[in-house]
Amino acid sequence: MKTLYPEIEPYIVHRIAVDTEHTLKVEECGNPQGIPIVFLHGGPGSHCKAYHRCFFNPQIYRIILFDQRGAGASTPVGSLTNNTTQHLLADMEIIRAKLNLEKWIIFGGSWGATLGLLYAQAHPERILGLILRSIFLARQCDIHWFHELGAVSRIFPQQWENFVNHLPKEEQGDLLTSYYARLTGENMEVAHNAALAWATWEGFVISEGKFPDPTESSEAILNSTKMECHYMLNNCFIEENQLLNNLNKVKHIPTVLIHGQMDLVCPFDNSYLLAKNWGNKAQLKVVLTGNHRSTEPAEMLSTIVTVIDEMSSIVGIKQW
Repeated sequence: MKTLYPEIEPYIVHRIAVDTEHTLKVEECGNPQGIPIVFLHGGPGSHCKAYHRCFFNPQIYRIILFDQRGAGASTPVGSLTNNTTQHLLADMEIIRAKLNLEKWIIFGGSWGATLGLLYAQAHPERILGLILRSIFLARQCDIHWFHELGAVSRIFPQQWENFVNHLPKEEQGDLLTSYYARLTGENMEVAHNAALAWATWEGFVISEGKFPDPTESSEAILNSTKMECHYMLNNCFIEENQLLNNLNKVKHIPTVLIHGQMDLVCPFDNSYLLAKNWGNKAQLKVVLTGNHRSTEPAEMLSTIVTVIDEMSSIVGIKQW
């Protein structure tokens, strides 16, 4: 089975101002003359990590990674001002133009796959290929799956009760609104306690209880949970079924969908519906033992690295 490529450092790190409020950290790794490929991290509110560079063959790819608005090393960290999906899509165009790229491959997982598909639908002429892992379709049912009673809560009822019961009874009728008010309020103790409850619930589901619960909050946890709640409360700033309804704009683009059959964060039917409605340009790779994580089980990691390697041939390596 394939594994990650060896660790690699960026050959250049940019600080790109995308408006008067936000400046993004953008790094480039690998081959400066290689096929451009951009990595889109999840969340919303997560950030790029060193191992994310290692999905890609550094001899073949010009690897671009950036922290989205308010996330990671982009500044101001945690800012919700001018922070919507439309702003993130515009940022990608600014980055592409700044780096003098005509086209690039998009690789994203979870929220990163959502953002990547939205970008492709807005700018299909800029896409060489799409690799979308564990995609989140951002429909009401997808948001409710994680934040409403009767969905994944049925699998982990005790942890769900802890998540809900962090709030007083009178605030439990609308969890997203109630958590958002606490996460963005002026009382930092209340905000951090809410962030810890959110991160504990989310982390337990993602890891299926295999990761230890966080014991205290931090600025990083507060910022990421606040960002995620901001997007979920606003339906990710897109229309219902927007990703499915606009598939006609990208059906000509070589695409590979990768999804774990056992994903409890973004259920497999997200990718199944995309593949069913996409047409013959999209391949669906199902990892039967796969969950929401990209690096385990080994079959999931191997599938991702293999697909990324193969995409270089699909888009035509000779032109680079």
